[in-house]
Amino acid sequence: MSGRFADPGLLLNGWSCGPFAGIDVNRNLFLTVSTDRGLCGGINSTLSKYTRTLLNLTRDGEEKKLMIAIIGDKGKAQLQRDQGDHIVYTAADMAKVNLNFSVASYVAEEVLKTEYDAVRILFNRFESAIKFTPTIVTVLSPAGLEKHVDANGMLDMYELEGPDRGELLQDLAEFQLVASVFSSLLDNQTSEMGARMMAMDSSSRNAADMLGKLTLSYNRSRQAGITTELIEIISGAAALDEAK
Repeated sequence: MSGRFADPGLLLNGWSCGPFAGIDVNRNLFLTVSTDRGLCGGINSTLSKYTRTLLNLTRDGEEKKLMIAIIGDKGKAQLQRDQGDHIVYTAADMAKVNLNFSVASYVAEEVLKTEYDAVRILFNRFESAIKFTPTIVTVLSPAGLEKHVDANGMLDMYELEGPDRGELLQDLAEFQLVASVFSSLLDNQTSEMGARMMAMDSSSRNAADMLGKLTLSYNRSRQAGITTELIEIISGAAALDEAK
């Protein structure tokens, strides 16, 4: 990878967003947002596939450090089979509490405890009740953001007041991480509800079709039994008439 991070969205028909999507760093933390419950289609397996693909794309050189943080039991169960060595943090039971900014702040605080250069957040972006797109959002660490800003002179045109430049960039990086985590949690939960609604609707239709087929089969068997009994009765009556 010549200084750029290969965009998996182009490879897997997904969607990468954020100004840092193409930045290549040495220490990558992949935050996969999955669900705690099943019966919601393939949204969790798709994110697991994305995570594995990202790991393979990033595994370029011995200096690369790859870490995985997982939200949701389903993602943990799928990724710990072959990527258990890279998992540094897991969280579950998000569905038991109302998602708010405090919950996202707690997750972000745990993420900040790891040593990373960039966080790649993987989640399902909600578009409609029947459509949700696997999405990757890249957030730089406070140190990485400061280095990127200094290299590109992004703040040279602004006059800063209050905290110094380093403290300001650290606050902005931390707030961006929390906001991105909060947005991904909300999007993924909404996508989960839509996927579960579609899965249950499909299951209801399949159950109705199966019930119709079983009812038809039962009626045919019942009619065949009645016909057989009538034939036996008629045959017996005919035999008695012949005997007389």
